[in-house]
Amino acid sequence: MKIFEVAVIVFLFNVPFGYWRANVKKFSIQWILAIHLPVPFIIALRFLSGIGFAFITYPILVGSFFFGQFAGSKIYKNWLKKLDLQITSCFPCDLIKVLGFDFKKNISK
Repeated sequence: MKIFEVAVIVFLFNVPFGYWRANVKKFSIQWILAIHLPVPFIIALRFLSGIGFAFITYPILVGSFFFGQFAGSKIYKNWLKKLDLQITSCFPCDLIKVLGFDFKKNISK
């Protein structure tokens, strides 16, 4: 895997955590978890992808980590402000609501 692919994966993996972080009190346990839970995944991804821990990988992956957190936070704030839906801290659940997918309707078919 190339560094760009790993950076994209890190970004996408952090969006839901940034979304969660935006809805909790700053410096609370949940806030700290939202920031630190993705770290073991990223370390494992470094090993599995074979990019290792070369110095050049740090700014790229740290940047994609924080940009993913930032993007998730912005998505939460925009949806909270612009949508007339009950928004939670769960990005996948809220994404399904925003897209208008109705499980009850589709299960009963």
